[in-house]
Amino acid sequence: MDDLFEDHTLAEILNVPVGTLANWRYQGKGPRFVKVGRHVRYRRSDVEAWLERNARESTAAAAPG
Repeated sequence: MDDLFEDHTLAEILNVPVGTLANWRYQGKGPRFVKVGRHVRYRRSDVEAWLERNARESTAAAAPG
């Protein structure tokens, strides 16, 4: 079974406020999460996949074609 992170733990790992994670959840922008009762948890594999999808080589826009 995957490790599960609480929101405050993931916020510390990513160096972002807990509120940012809440905003990302609301906007559908952050890593996938699971609800355990009323508690939010993040699977390690989902966080790693989200980070990989958001990895960039440059801040420049992608070249056409």
